[in-house]
Amino acid sequence: MKSARLNRLFGVSGNCFDVAIDHGMFNERTFLAGIEDMRTAVKVIADAAPDAIQLPPGTAPLLQAIPGKQRPALVLRTDIANIYGNPLPSALFSEMIDRAVEQGVALDAACVVVNLLMLPNQPEVYRACVRNVNSLKRECEIYGMPLMVEPLVMQDNSKGAYMVDGAIDKILPLVRQAAELGADIIKADPCDNVEEYHRVVEIAQGLPVLVRGGGRVSDQEILSRTKQLMEQGARGIVYGRNVIQHNNPAGMTRALMAIVHENASVEQASLHLA
Repeated sequence: MKSARLNRLFGVSGNCFDVAIDHGMFNERTFLAGIEDMRTAVKVIADAAPDAIQLPPGTAPLLQAIPGKQRPALVLRTDIANIYGNPLPSALFSEMIDRAVEQGVALDAACVVVNLLMLPNQPEVYRACVRNVNSLKRECEIYGMPLMVEPLVMQDNSKGAYMVDGAIDKILPLVRQAAELGADIIKADPCDNVEEYHRVVEIAQGLPVLVRGGGRVSDQEILSRTKQLMEQGARGIVYGRNVIQHNNPAGMTRALMAIVHENASVEQASLHLA
């Protein structure tokens, strides 16, 4: 069943665009912009027909209640962390939902996703993430559920909340560890120099690499970066705020789908935003 679920996740091009709408899981006020009304947010994105939508267990039923055969596949978020505030709480954690893979099966998910977090001077959070991945891996094999691991290297939050570290020498070993722990799909950050991203693809040992979108940027920047990343060998993208906080989320979804699946130029993709 794992291959069947992967076929639901990846398009006929072999690539995937997963729209992340799981930000409410992390108890951070700034993450809620654009998704205050989840029922509307999910419907707007689902109507634009990306390959998948990434949701927590509480709002996943909004996607799965959409009638018909054409709705996007569900990627189920399985963990909660309190690492995104500024200042940080006195004690940090990364906890997994109860019986995550069983919940994924019950919700008809095509994949489950879990973090592998690397924060400065926070080894216990990293250790908890390793345990989370380890515990999910065996359950995923039993149930035939693809496992997406999200290796995420972060900067010190004193510089601002949710600061991704794009240093490739930090990204590479964490991506490789995710592969060695048994990921079926890698969801990784872009590096500072996009032209080096083929090294991330290489270190993933043949696993499909989907690239995270990160913080909100201009249309030109996100489309150009996506085009470059796909040319570097990425198999797709997982974008959230650059879609759901856009003034035309459906148009941005279609623009990115054109790049991911049709090899459209930035100029061609931009026509979907007109």
